[in-house]
Amino acid sequence: MAQLRVVVLWHQHQPFYKDLVTGRYRLPWTRLHALKDYYGMVKLLDEFPLVHQTFNLVPSLITQIQDYVSGEAQDPFLQVAAKPAKDLTEQERRFALQYLFQAHPVNVIGRYPRYRELWEKFRSAGESPERAEKYFNAQDFTDLQVLSQIGWFDEYFLEEKDIAELIRKGANYSLEDQRMLIARERELLGRVLPAHAEAARKGLIEISTSPFYHPILPLVCDTQMGAVSTPGLPLPQNRYRHPDDAREQLRRGLDLHERVFGVRPQGVWPSEGSVSEEVLAIACKLGVRWMATDEGVLGRTLGTNFSRDGYGRLNSDLAHKLYTIYQYEKDDTRMNMLFRDHTLSDLIGFVYSGMPPQDAANSLIQKIKDSAQPVLANGVDAVVPIILDGENAWEYYPQSGREFLRRFYDGLQKDPGIEAVTVSEAIERHKTPAPLQSLVPGSWINANFNVWIGAPEDNRAWDYLHHARDFCAQSSAGAPEKQRALAFEEILIAEGSDWNWWYGPEHHSANDRDFDELYRKHLSNVYQALGGIPPDYLSQPIAGGGGRPAFTAQRAYIHPRIAGDMVRYFEWMGAACYTADQRSGSMHGKQFLIDEVFAGIDEEYVYGRLDFASKVPDYGFEVVVNLESWSAHAATPQRELRLGADVDGGRIQSWSVKQGKDKPLADSKHTNELARMALVRNFEFRLPLKWLSGSPTDAPAVRLRLRFSLWQNRLPVDALPVEGWIELELLPEEDLIAAGG
Repeated sequence: MAQLRVVVLWHQHQPFYKDLVTGRYRLPWTRLHALKDYYGMVKLLDEFPLVHQTFNLVPSLITQIQDYVSGEAQDPFLQVAAKPAKDLTEQERRFALQYLFQAHPVNVIGRYPRYRELWEKFRSAGESPERAEKYFNAQDFTDLQVLSQIGWFDEYFLEEKDIAELIRKGANYSLEDQRMLIARERELLGRVLPAHAEAARKGLIEISTSPFYHPILPLVCDTQMGAVSTPGLPLPQNRYRHPDDAREQLRRGLDLHERVFGVRPQGVWPSEGSVSEEVLAIACKLGVRWMATDEGVLGRTLGTNFSRDGYGRLNSDLAHKLYTIYQYEKDDTRMNMLFRDHTLSDLIGFVYSGMPPQDAANSLIQKIKDSAQPVLANGVDAVVPIILDGENAWEYYPQSGREFLRRFYDGLQKDPGIEAVTVSEAIERHKTPAPLQSLVPGSWINANFNVWIGAPEDNRAWDYLHHARDFCAQSSAGAPEKQRALAFEEILIAEGSDWNWWYGPEHHSANDRDFDELYRKHLSNVYQALGGIPPDYLSQPIAGGGGRPAFTAQRAYIHPRIAGDMVRYFEWMGAACYTADQRSGSMHGKQFLIDEVFAGIDEEYVYGRLDFASKVPDYGFEVVVNLESWSAHAATPQRELRLGADVDGGRIQSWSVKQGKDKPLADSKHTNELARMALVRNFEFRLPLKWLSGSPTDAPAVRLRLRFSLWQNRLPVDALPVEGWIELELLPEEDLIAAGG
């Protein structure tokens, strides 16, 4: 009987945040994600011994964890969190306010009432550390210091007696509480790597590796690969071609893995799934047995497109092509290859966080079975690879996604038709690999390298790296060995993919400036290590200004006609507006279907409008607007409404407005003139304020919250705001105007 094998690979990675010259960490994310995600992700498998998985640990992540465990790491973020609040300088207090609120506002900050209270105080000061600092007293800072650390603790760590006691305390933390928590961090970090080693010894997981500092190996081998993958792509002025560096990055990764875990890794997830035939040849000579990348690279190699139907399924021919293991053979190179199912992987990363855990797990398992069915029906074994970040997605899930994962793993373990295996187990059991004689260079993002090369900022970064690499080669001969080694190490760090992830138009974070400065610092260190003077251009930012998601509060009452046509611009003047930033963050692949949303009130109604990123999709989908009314200081909403409109062929087919599971307040079968909605070029609605409790002048509710989302096949595919809500103050118009002015 044909067998369905699911290969789940979690890629664990953080950029190299340490400045080798000063020894200081520029950003705290290695420590925080190591506290929050890495331990529990692997420990969870103790509950499901039949669910085997692959964990890819990037070597530079491992060395940073080791640095923290040894106590050598100099982390200014940890130092500020650990310092007695009464001793914080003005600069340190502002630093704390700038960085200690950098967490998901609902799933991390909102989980702890006092943390949210402090965040609201910070927001009320315009999220300006300079303005907010004077409103925070010493107890506020102590509570912020403690809760900003607890917020990043793993679910398993939160259950430990002393940590659980701090959570129960909730506020008014003492210096002793603060010291205990900080001391515990190092001990908890020390459990991460041993937990992986133990799981590997039990056979629950396979641990794979990546090139040491996470470079895009094909581009380190030759930046011309950018134009091979995307003909006509603008390239840097200077060609960067250092295949020996690529080999060194990969060799170091394999060596570190063997030192830490006592066994040579069999496989490699190349940084960002970036492959080329030259990279495969280097890896083969180093003894690598398998590598993985994205279905898009396979599609371009085979001259096909893995297009799916409206339910995300491939036809039989495409399913046979994707759900197998390939054996690449060319000249002396032999490599087993897996190609990730992009759609299934992105469902975990971007969709299932918006669903109840059991529903999400059931959906994923059914989609896995449906995807493999055309292959199994022909009596052929199917291998379904699901590969994605093992840390970044979980901020968007309640409780770090653990309940979703438990239900998913439980479903896998109990289903006799599915076997969850490591990559090496899948290769061993797959008796008929498909031959592959060539490979088009590309990454997991659009099967090209355009995220890291081609944009003016990207190309400038490559040119700066080229100049530093040349200086290193020319100046190393006369330098002491220690300085030569330091300079070359900085080159290898600067070759990492993370810097160019944030350059160019595709991605941004609250720390764009920090990444830019750290990249230029690594290059400057090359010159300083070898007795040179860094070029002046390294003192200037590479990154230019860019758009950010913008929120504008309501400034006046609005009275728009509900017609679904955007030509009536002036009718929406004064409304609250939230504009999407269509650049990704740490995770790439989110669909952007919504461009802007508007909301506002008048004396009787609440209005909303959703503008699509392009034209209205021609497939079936649902527009959902969640509305809540809140009273002052309430812990729960006073009333909650759900507006749902089913759309197909660009027209509303049906709609309803419900309060909980009650009978609809209005729907398309029993219309109510008070409620209106329309869709032409955009979606608009009007609902009576009394459904949400009163009017601006007499309502006990003091504010409304709204969130817009689009659903397809009962899955959430886009939302605005992505985090949190649009808030409307229920005020008389003159007060709104005064507040806005």
